[in-house]
Amino acid sequence: MRAMPTTPTTFFGLPKLPARYASLVLPFFLTCVMTCVVSGISTLRVAGFGPGVMTMWLLSWMISWAIAYPTMLLVMPWVKKLVAALVASA
Repeated sequence: MRAMPTTPTTFFGLPKLPARYASLVLPFFLTCVMTCVVSGISTLRVAGFGPGVMTMWLLSWMISWAIAYPTMLLVMPWVKKLVAALVASA
């Protein structure tokens, strides 16, 4: 009896997205991490540790990410061209 082909899954057990979505998924996670760190540092610098700082940071993070993700999608093609102009291909 032939084995059924298995669909690759993520570590959550969900099916993996097709490769064509990589240009959307990479900037999604990149901007999530970067805006989290930058907004966290900025919020703590201005407000310090205290009551309400987590709420303030989460709001700053959401606003930052809402701007960063579409910006990254628009800028990424130019950045790839710049990197290609500066770095030798393997």
